Amino acid sequence: MDPGIYSGLKVEAVSTASREFMGEDKYIASIKPSRIAERMAREAGYSPVLVEKYIQILGDEEEAREIIKWNDKPLPETIRCNDFLIPCSELESMLSQKGFTLSRIPWLPHGIEVLEQPIRVGATHEYMQGLYYIQDPGSMLVAYLLGAEPGEVVLDMAAAPGGKSTHIQQLSRDSTTLVAVDISRRRMRALRSHMQRMGFRSYVALRADSRMLTSIAGAGWADKVLLDAPSTGEGIIRKDPERRRSRSQLDVLKVHYLQLELLYTAVDLARPGAPILYAACSTSPEEGELVISRLLRLRSDVEVETLEAPIGSPGVETYLGMEMEGEVRKCLRLWPHRHGTEGFFICRLKRKG
Repeated sequence: MDPGIYSGLKVEAVSTASREFMGEDKYIASIKPSRIAERMAREAGYSPVLVEKYIQILGDEEEAREIIKWNDKPLPETIRCNDFLIPCSELESMLSQKGFTLSRIPWLPHGIEVLEQPIRVGATHEYMQGLYYIQDPGSMLVAYLLGAEPGEVVLDMAAAPGGKSTHIQQLSRDSTTLVAVDISRRRMRALRSHMQRMGFRSYVALRADSRMLTSIAGAGWADKVLLDAPSTGEGIIRKDPERRRSRSQLDVLKVHYLQLELLYTAVDLARPGAPILYAACSTSPEEGELVISRLLRLRSDVEVETLEAPIGSPGVETYLGMEMEGEVRKCLRLWPHRHGTEGFFICRLKRKG
């Protein structure tokens, strides 16, 4: 989603704290690429700042070259079998008979890679019948890590077009009360369509700016909260090569504050003791570890939980000379060159109490 769709609404606590962060922000906004980064950027058609960030985050020029190389490889087409309607083995058989070549993704129980497709994977009768959802591997991981249980009230704060919302309902057998919120009218239409197509009924869809939810619905009521935050999309260069040079650091910081406001609100909406799963499709710490770090500086009623994930690297603890607050190492990073996925950040928090 384009983060620009969000209005100028501000979360007061975050807006006030932004003055405290001003010195850090000026430093982040004025990253000076090294000569090596400048040269690598010219060779690969990247923003020099993005290449410098790769070097800073990964700590190694050669590994930065490796991620640039991997970003040139198209992201594999992958689908998530909807075993709420059909066993995955039956779906595989049906698609194989139509000429599809498929391979199970070993670390995703419902993930299938489409190696060959005689027709577009989004144009089959099976797709129209809701038997699968087209979804990237990193995105599939999120609902498993949220771990919604039957009977819970689950809030998805940036839900459309519905990939993670439908997955939550699939894993809970449509037995959670899912509150799916998104600001985009167009994307909410897609969410409702996917929910209907895939057979899910136990949800409420609300078009709203999730930063307003405490005013709309009060605080402290969600058993679990998912925030797959609007992002710069720096993690999906494999799908959208333009993103290798289309975002400035000022763009990144603007999105950072939107993410921080949404996550601050997520904690308010969670009941005491409830988990909050934060995710962002970005390789930038400004959209991952720094969001978590600053949230922990603003609030004493939240902590980072350990993630038990089948793949991933630890969160980045030091960035541009800044030490992150809290135990961000417990967070999870997916890298194209290490894990074969899009670039992704996931962190599980808990509201204390």
